[in-house]
Amino acid sequence: MSLMPFGDKSLDLSLPHVMGILNVTPDSFSDGGAFSALDAAFQQADKMIREGASIIDVGGESTRPGAVPVSTQQELDRVLPVIESIKKRFDIIVSVDTSTADVIRNASALGAGLINDVRALEREGSLQAAAQTNLPICLMHMKGTPKTMQNSPEYTSVTDDVADYLVSRVDVCEAEGIGRHRLILDPGIGFGKTLTHNLSLLKNTKHFRKLGFHVLMGLSRKTMIGDVLSLPVEERLYGTMGANASAYSKGARIFRVHDVRPHVEMLALMSRIEREV
Repeated sequence: MSLMPFGDKSLDLSLPHVMGILNVTPDSFSDGGAFSALDAAFQQADKMIREGASIIDVGGESTRPGAVPVSTQQELDRVLPVIESIKKRFDIIVSVDTSTADVIRNASALGAGLINDVRALEREGSLQAAAQTNLPICLMHMKGTPKTMQNSPEYTSVTDDVADYLVSRVDVCEAEGIGRHRLILDPGIGFGKTLTHNLSLLKNTKHFRKLGFHVLMGLSRKTMIGDVLSLPVEERLYGTMGANASAYSKGARIFRVHDVRPHVEMLALMSRIEREV
């Protein structure tokens, strides 16, 4: 089914949608500290909405390589005021980028429309909390933890191994009463993968779509792009767009990005070309 509910709104996922990244953390890899103050976060959300974002993804715990977990209270203090502020002022879907049960429950109560979990609901209590919200959930693959994930990750076949893991998490969700129609899959580019692994996952995006779920891609400014193009993080827009264009052509429909307007325009044109008779 292409029309998917996200709390008080729905999206037609036969079309592409841009998810704007709003990290309210001091240490995220690309924009750490830039939007940790409430006013700055609100202004950035306003900018991304005006540029055409369908979803604003609010995160209060960095998952960059080497990152360590924060306390539940720290995460609550960072994300809840931002979610509340955005939902009061804008008619927009807000996603909460979290693995923490209390954050899931409280964000849902404030109007969040999507749970975006890099740990695929493996943190204690998160599965049960997510089930109670009746919200859609994005399950992402990560090998290890942010602190350890880039320590020589190995796979038998990265595409098959990642797909098998995600399907196993789908099964766990279903056993908890979370219907398949509520689930979105993210192969986790950059989370416990080498450059070769990441490129292989991108090349095989269709494999994840064929599992019967909508696919979200989080590629924005990733190390993979810097490695291929020999560019620092602040110069990776065009590479990000190329990678996302490839993913779109292979079935991904939600794109988590820092740079909203260029992606909205690119994907709108690609979608229009695809629909031309």
